[in-house]
Amino acid sequence: MGRAFVYVILGGGVAAGYAALEFTRRGISHGELCIISEEPVPPYERPALSKGFLLPEAPSRLPSFHTCVGANEERLTPKWYKEHGIELVLGTRVKSVDVRRKTILTGSGETITYKILVIATGARALKLEEFGVKGSDSENVCYLRNLADANRLVNLVQSCPGGNAVVIGGGYIGMECAASLVINRVNVTMVFPEEHCMARLFTPKIASYYEEFYKSKGVNFVKGTILSSFDIDPNGKVTAVNLRDGSRLPADMVVVGIGIRPNTSLFEGQLTLEKGGIKVNGKMQSSNSSVYAVGDVAAFPVKLFGDSRRLEHVDSARKTARHAVAAIMEPSKAVEFDYLPFFYSRVFTLSWQFYGDNIGDVVHFGDFSGGTFGAYWVSNGHLVGSFLEGGTKEEYEAIAKATRLKPAIEDVAELERQGLVFALTASQKPPPSPPGEVAGSSIVVERPIYAFHATAGVLLAASIAAFAYWYGRKRRRW
Repeated sequence: MGRAFVYVILGGGVAAGYAALEFTRRGISHGELCIISEEPVPPYERPALSKGFLLPEAPSRLPSFHTCVGANEERLTPKWYKEHGIELVLGTRVKSVDVRRKTILTGSGETITYKILVIATGARALKLEEFGVKGSDSENVCYLRNLADANRLVNLVQSCPGGNAVVIGGGYIGMECAASLVINRVNVTMVFPEEHCMARLFTPKIASYYEEFYKSKGVNFVKGTILSSFDIDPNGKVTAVNLRDGSRLPADMVVVGIGIRPNTSLFEGQLTLEKGGIKVNGKMQSSNSSVYAVGDVAAFPVKLFGDSRRLEHVDSARKTARHAVAAIMEPSKAVEFDYLPFFYSRVFTLSWQFYGDNIGDVVHFGDFSGGTFGAYWVSNGHLVGSFLEGGTKEEYEAIAKATRLKPAIEDVAELERQGLVFALTASQKPPPSPPGEVAGSSIVVERPIYAFHATAGVLLAASIAAFAYWYGRKRRRW
């Protein structure tokens, strides 16, 4: 026996929830949509697992963080799916998918057919065994990718108050888990091979600020080396972490965050793969016209930079899901996805946002002693990336707008001098009109006829923005 649906979403992560909401908004009928997920609960906001879920007081628990509350949208509880006629096939492993025949075979032997498939399988956490280290099955070693992982981590934290935790990895998961463990009064040591934390994004100067802040909270850093083995007692519990540099760290618990790998195995040999994920076009459509891919598993074209990217962040998951459903439901109105890469994190009292690309020359600005600071990335004479810590909503919006505009940068020293004021000023300028399109950008730059008028206009705009910025900051201090 089997079931048939018009639309099937395969995967139950963030992207699945946002796709479901978009389907309902675009008028699907009851019984047309099915979500298949290995997890036993409907889609939820995964970032909560490394933040609110781990808090010692008033922790976040379902149903409070079901999608789509992360974007201030409806909360999609099990009741919501039932009311909208969406079939949830939860706790179900998929054995195989045949995209030519449009069939899905579950682990229980059921066949589910579809007309349109949305792949939202996300990614899995890389295991230590993939790097030649045994011990993942130890009772006090954990990863953080799903709700079961988070529950296990909470239980470990509660079982060793004041104990020692070793966090393997200096990326997103490592940094956010370390912060949460410290809040739980666990002693934390972070271990990673890079020269500084968040090495894929942070510059050494930016990383230094966050590392010093973490140190002030009691976090220790061991950099430039990797885990080589565990000391494990007769009960199967890790008691120490041995590093390649010869050092040994006592451990009551170990948290591993060493990266993820997209879940593409069901589609290898059937769909075109790229950058470790499923290659899609600007409508999130794969090499099979009936199959779309969204979220961490999708490698999609980024128009702003003229290449394809596979982005591992919740914002991309939300927006690719919405865009794919829009293209599915109204193909005649479908436009190419025009996404500005966006990453953010909030830990302790800190909050940063990054937009664009971190290539080219770096220009730092602001107060690195504890105030608002940031950086710009300049490549081929244009602004391509922006980072800001401690900004206001308006300031974050300004660096996003400025980055999307990709303005020409002729004087890097002046950019450094202006700092955040540059973004505030650039974001207020309307898109220029022809002639003279800038390569690699959709904006058009028209040279002014009178140099004096142009200079005066820029100085006036910068002065107004600087005064508004100073006045706004002063008001916030009041």
